[in-house]
Amino acid sequence: MTTWTTVAPGIHQRRGGPFDLSVVVVEGERELLVVDSGGDPHEGEEILADLRSRFDRPVRRLVNTHAHFDHTFGNQMFGPGSATDAAIHGHSATARHFERYEGPRLAAWRADPAREPGMRWADVRLVPPTHPVAVPTRLDLGGCMVELRPQPRGHTDTDLVVFVPAERVWIVGDLVEESGPPMYGSGSYPLDWPRVLEAMVRELQPGDVIVPGHGRIVDRGFVAHQAADLATIADRFAAAHDAGLGAAEALAAHDRWPVPVQGLVWAVERAYAALDGRTLDEGGVDDA
Repeated sequence: MTTWTTVAPGIHQRRGGPFDLSVVVVEGERELLVVDSGGDPHEGEEILADLRSRFDRPVRRLVNTHAHFDHTFGNQMFGPGSATDAAIHGHSATARHFERYEGPRLAAWRADPAREPGMRWADVRLVPPTHPVAVPTRLDLGGCMVELRPQPRGHTDTDLVVFVPAERVWIVGDLVEESGPPMYGSGSYPLDWPRVLEAMVRELQPGDVIVPGHGRIVDRGFVAHQAADLATIADRFAAAHDAGLGAAEALAAHDRWPVPVQGLVWAVERAYAALDGRTLDEGGVDDA
């Protein structure tokens, strides 16, 4: 089921698809900016068809909030060489992330389709941003100014926040999750993620609208609570490491975690590698 919500004048959230993805449309006088493209080209085409039926302006810009497959594998339907021919804006580390994680994910699925039978990745072509963003950047859509803010490493090292200052709307991707627990997917940084959200909370004002990567619109209090949960997880990992506990022992040391413990298996490995000064060889096929 797909639902649309107008979150502010000229800004609309589309929720739907297999991952309850937030696709956000920002209207300019002459063009549309779309945030995130779906998990495969079929979903990308569905999103575009929906946009054509609702808006009378062309999509000229696509922004990826981060590099994970469910937000970027529809890029080929939007970017150069497609009928849309839109500019793609995304974090400057996205192409590297594709090489390390999303590319191997595709290769693993193609080698063994039974691995994830519900996915439709056979036709995916990885399309990184045509406009890599390394520093805060402003886009003028005509009557609407949008800020692209690359973030320190957190959910990934490719997180990019879209901020519409006139309406105080923040489109934050999977730095914040609402319809499920925060996910420590490919290329996550469990020890750093809480600090990214804490910095965001300091910038948020009462009444600001925050659009997460999945789920309903949230407010400053929700983000602050999620930041605290992630900090609890990070602090427990660091304390267990200092105490000489193994990764499995760290998870077993507490009966209750802010998120389901099975979702922390990969996170504790990432955290321990960082604390040991190691680079973890991930292979790019963990859950996003």
